[in-house]
Amino acid sequence: MSYSDLDRPPLDEKFLRGRLVRPGALWTQIDVLAETPSTNAVVAAAAAAGQAEGLVIAAEYQSSGRGRLGRTWTTPPRSALLMSVLLRPNSVDAARWPWLGLLVPLAVAAAVRKVAEVPAQVKWPNDVLVEGRKLAGILLERVEGPAAVVGIGLNVTLREAEKPHEAATSLALEQASTTDRVTVMAAVLRELADRYHSWVDAGGDPETILPEYRELSATLGQAVRVELPDGTFLEGTARDLADDGRLIVDTPDGPRPLAAGDVTHLRRA
Repeated sequence: MSYSDLDRPPLDEKFLRGRLVRPGALWTQIDVLAETPSTNAVVAAAAAAGQAEGLVIAAEYQSSGRGRLGRTWTTPPRSALLMSVLLRPNSVDAARWPWLGLLVPLAVAAAVRKVAEVPAQVKWPNDVLVEGRKLAGILLERVEGPAAVVGIGLNVTLREAEKPHEAATSLALEQASTTDRVTVMAAVLRELADRYHSWVDAGGDPETILPEYRELSATLGQAVRVELPDGTFLEGTARDLADDGRLIVDTPDGPRPLAAGDVTHLRRA
């Protein structure tokens, strides 16, 4: 047995199912794969085949993991929490579905704060940071059905020498109170289920999300530089979120609501 095996034990699928898959619960099936190109792709295929919401697919290693804007997400085996979930908020108006992209990182940050005692924050639109360092990323995809496939990548035992870029971090690097992936995964799924149920029960009302988002946001109040999807840039101060989840940036030319973009925090405004 290698040091890596001791440092990075496998996820306990049976334990997770026993704790989280129960009558009336959101999560209906939890599968842990040794390796897959992409957990999002597995869940999307299940959604297309008519799978009910509540499916959770986790993987010990992803060979072709994807992040936002077509980026890759690659981590050493068992060093991260890599999972995707299937949601079908069909009672919520389609115009409010983008709020899922803000709800999920909130759940991840709350879970990390609770069980790992790390001061995680959310960066618009869907990253989780610790003092500016990236701990987790979220990828939300809407697929035919309709359904939402939500991918979560959370660095747990990533070491300094394994970091894909200087701005990355992990629970281990942040000296978290736990780096047990089963504990963290269970906490994330519980926090996500609680917030998702509240949001759906309220018809997707943003007010079920906004107060906590403002409290845990690393972006609001910051001077930012935003790379827009067309490759252009703008700078200003991130002031608030619009009713549809767009980021409102105050620029020299007036407020700009942004639906998408790659945000860089410049300084505390």
